[in-house]
Amino acid sequence: MAAAAPLPAQIDALRRFNRFYTRWLGLLDEHLLASEFTLTETRVLYELAHRVDASAAELARELAIDAGYLSRLLKAFDARGLLKKAASAQDARQQRLSLSAAGRAAFAPLNRASKAQLARQLKPLRPRQVAEVVGAMRRIEALLSPAAAEPPAAFILRPHQVGDIGWVAHRQGLLYAQEYGWDASFEALVAQIAAQFVQRFDAERERCWIAERDGQIIGSVFVVKQSARVAKLRLLYVEPSARGLGLGGRLVDECIRFARERGYRRLTLWTNQGLEAARNIYVARGFQLVKEERHHSFGKDQIGQHWNLDMQNLPNMRGANIGEWVEFDSAGRGHPLTPRTTT
Repeated sequence: MAAAAPLPAQIDALRRFNRFYTRWLGLLDEHLLASEFTLTETRVLYELAHRVDASAAELARELAIDAGYLSRLLKAFDARGLLKKAASAQDARQQRLSLSAAGRAAFAPLNRASKAQLARQLKPLRPRQVAEVVGAMRRIEALLSPAAAEPPAAFILRPHQVGDIGWVAHRQGLLYAQEYGWDASFEALVAQIAAQFVQRFDAERERCWIAERDGQIIGSVFVVKQSARVAKLRLLYVEPSARGLGLGGRLVDECIRFARERGYRRLTLWTNQGLEAARNIYVARGFQLVKEERHHSFGKDQIGQHWNLDMQNLPNMRGANIGEWVEFDSAGRGHPLTPRTTT
């Protein structure tokens, strides 16, 4: 089936954004960044500055500009002494291009001015808003040019901040309605559990982990104190866009490690039959199913399940330092980050 054509309103929205963005970056000025160079000239200089060498054909392909137009720009650069040329080792008829010392000297202030401009324009935004802007740009790039997009960013695990708890209730309510047909009473339950967590929070014995990628929340989990010896794992969830990263397992691992470090003898949880992805995570980590009961909740007939994990016989587990922000790469390696505050 052929893809549906974009709606006229969508085309108008894209054109409106293009007008906004070119104005925001100052691309309509005759000379970019108050320099002597045009936008295209600056872009060619950038490519040459960030390559060991390149041919004119490669530059034309990369920049998607007319080969004749590019040839005229390169001739002008050469006349000013901005280029360094060498014969290709594979084909002596082809020249490899790079910037000369004079070319790098000409490009350096442009590079500094561009960075300073963006820093200045983003300064009014809060740190989370900057991360959201960057994440949205990466998403646009991935959708419009998948082959050229950067690989998926690593995810961050961090403690909860103001605004996170309401978001978790909103997303869990929506996702479970979409994926399992549960009604609004489930969202109410999540909101109640989350509110109690904040109201009664014991920083020494309880924890919430928020998973974040490109400034967007992609998952979370809670450990709450049930008694002096028993902790409870609650509200594990992972966004559909983040599934397959091993995030659910990482969140559960952090719960287990935290519970052990805090001296709990048992980690318990309650879930419902049919949530297979979560069940597989629990089974793989040694949780034992100890009780089931039928009930009608969230607009559905359910089979509730109680799972326990005995902490005393578990090996030591390495994880994020408690209270720290930690970034995990695609290999699961954690790297501490400087905590950011939400203002």
